[in-house]
Amino acid sequence: MQRVIDAPQAPTADTLQNMYNQPSYAKPAQPMDRGLTLDDVVAKTATLLGVALIVGVLTAYFNLQMLAIPGALVGFGIALFVIFKRSTNPALITAYSVAEGAFLGAVTSVFNAHFPGIAYQAVLGTAGVFIGMLIVYKTGVIRVTPKFTKVVVGAMIGLVILMLANLVASFFIDGGLGLRDGGTLAIIFSVVAIIIAALSFMLDFEAIDQAIKAGAPAKTAWYFSFGLMVTLVWLYLEILRLLGYLRSE
Repeated sequence: MQRVIDAPQAPTADTLQNMYNQPSYAKPAQPMDRGLTLDDVVAKTATLLGVALIVGVLTAYFNLQMLAIPGALVGFGIALFVIFKRSTNPALITAYSVAEGAFLGAVTSVFNAHFPGIAYQAVLGTAGVFIGMLIVYKTGVIRVTPKFTKVVVGAMIGLVILMLANLVASFFIDGGLGLRDGGTLAIIFSVVAIIIAALSFMLDFEAIDQAIKAGAPAKTAWYFSFGLMVTLVWLYLEILRLLGYLRSE
C-alpha cells in the first residue's frame, strides 16, 4: 500500500504578522540601581569641592570681585530648587558649585586684599571644623537624637531670622542691629553661627548614614554631597568674617 506523506501546513496571515511584529532582539533586563555607599558620597563631595576650589581660585586670582553678587544669586536660586525638588541632577548640582566657587572667590579676594593670608586661615579653619565634627560623629561623643535635631534646626531657623532682621534694619539704621558691624556683638554672633554650622554637619552625617542603611539609590549621593557643600560654604563664610573682625581690632 502506498504511503501518504502529509504536506506541512502553510502559516496563516495572522501568524506571519505576529512574527513580523516581534522585535529583532530581546531587550536586556534593566539592572537595578545599586545602593548608596559612603564612597559614593565622598567621591561626589570631592568633585564638587574641586570644582568650587578651581573656580574660586581663578576668580580670586583674576580679582573678579564683580562676580560676588551674580554668583550668590545664582547659587541661592539653584540651592532652593535642589532643596525643594530634592534633585539629584549632577549637572545642576555641579552648576551650584561653580556659582558658589565664583561667589567665594570674589568675597575672598576682597577680604584677602585687606587682610593678606586670611583665605588660608579660613580654609584651614573650615577643614579643621569639618574633620573635628566627623570624628565627634564617628566616636559617638554627640548622638543625633530627635531632640538634638529639633534643637539644631530651631537654632538654624532662628539664626536666619536674625540675619534677615539685621539686613532689613540696615536699610534704616546704620549698622543694622549690630550683628555684622565688627563689634563685640558681631563677634559673638559669628561664633554662635560657626557653632550651629558645625553642629549641622552632624545632621548631614546622620542623614547619609541612615540613607546607606536604608539602601537608597547610589544617585542620591549627589544630593547628600550638595548638602555638605551648603554647610561648608556657610561655615567658610562665617569663619572668614570672624577672622576679619578679629584682625580689624
